[in-house]
Amino acid sequence: MLIVIKKKATKDEIEKMSEDLAGFIKVVVDIENKILAGGGQRHVDGEEKLLQEGSKQSNLWGGGFDTQTQEIDYNSMINLRPSQDNPGREILSSEIRKIFDEIVKDLFL
Repeated sequence: MLIVIKKKATKDEIEKMSEDLAGFIKVVVDIENKILAGGGQRHVDGEEKLLQEGSKQSNLWGGGFDTQTQEIDYNSMINLRPSQDNPGREILSSEIRKIFDEIVKDLFL
């Protein structure tokens, strides 16, 4: 289930988001507004939802969260942005990764 999280997620919200991929949550984070869309099977769905909510494309970055290990990853097709010096699926900027981490941790842990 895809859910937009604007404040600390409840245990129930985390469980619902993790149902699609058995304990793994795909996340799209708006690094400017400090919100995320979590759940679903494709990052593009979370990206679309946040764009509908007023987020800017340049602020949206994708990755994932493992609910068992609490590990965060930075891999998503939506991260392919040569125009923003990110030519691969991984978030390459250490600054963006740090902000991404902080938002995921603040909203999930």
